Amino acid sequence: MLYVRRALLFMPGDDRHKIAKGAGLNVDSLIMDLEDGVALNRKREGRETIAAALRELDFGRSEKLVRINPASTDLYTDDIRATVDALPDGYMLPKVETAVEVTAVCALLDEAETRLGLAPNALPLIAIIETALGIINLREIASAHPRLAALAFGADDFSSSIGSTRTPEGSESFYARSAILTYARAFDLQAIDTPYTDLHNVEGLTAETEMVMRLGFTGKLAIHPRQIEPIQAAFTPSAEQIAKAQRLIAAHDEHQAAGTGAFAYEGRMVDMPVVRAAENVLDRARLAGILPEDEGQ
Repeated sequence: MLYVRRALLFMPGDDRHKIAKGAGLNVDSLIMDLEDGVALNRKREGRETIAAALRELDFGRSEKLVRINPASTDLYTDDIRATVDALPDGYMLPKVETAVEVTAVCALLDEAETRLGLAPNALPLIAIIETALGIINLREIASAHPRLAALAFGADDFSSSIGSTRTPEGSESFYARSAILTYARAFDLQAIDTPYTDLHNVEGLTAETEMVMRLGFTGKLAIHPRQIEPIQAAFTPSAEQIAKAQRLIAAHDEHQAAGTGAFAYEGRMVDMPVVRAAENVLDRARLAGILPEDEGQ
């Protein structure tokens, strides 16, 4: 199943009240966190809380994800074994630095799918890249396993790993952000941007989300419910944008049928990169559920 992942909201895995609140927010993906959101002495409680929530709560249309602890620790195996029978929709693996970490987690998920009678790779995995080593190993990570569905960026940990200071404009992490996007799209994965940490600056969040959407990202991590609407709105094409893209593609099809390659349209030259940009708008509209799968194709 292809999920639309515009906004992906973190909730602490040991807080049933917050998970229940998140389940009713109509967010694209709800991430029940067992890593940073749960203290070391509460990991067991977090696993039990998440498993119960998965069995008992109605999450509506939201994808149900579990962020486990890094594969470099001895915690992730218990995270998976304690939650997988409750059937989350997928898992998120933080601080990925090597392909071996991805394949280790996927091996556990392979075993669980066989035991539970699920189809192979029914449980997608999202890898969060948060260190310099993860960036230089992106090619191997992105191609490590077919269950990998997306690469996400964690800018705070990345900045720490290279000794930089995070800035509002994000210049210190632009290379890493671009590399994650490039490798994700090269291997047909979704690309999910880092959280915006200023909870009160809605204008800043909107501006950053629109910027990464223009770069090519398909979604953004969120750390507070108030961030959901601005993020999902930024990744959802307007009716005007959809109509414009449809008109341009129709004009392109007409010129192709007449044997014309590049052509002038509404004051600009149109060639295949421009057409592909219009097709990307329609793809985002389909993923958002505001355009039927077979419309505009």
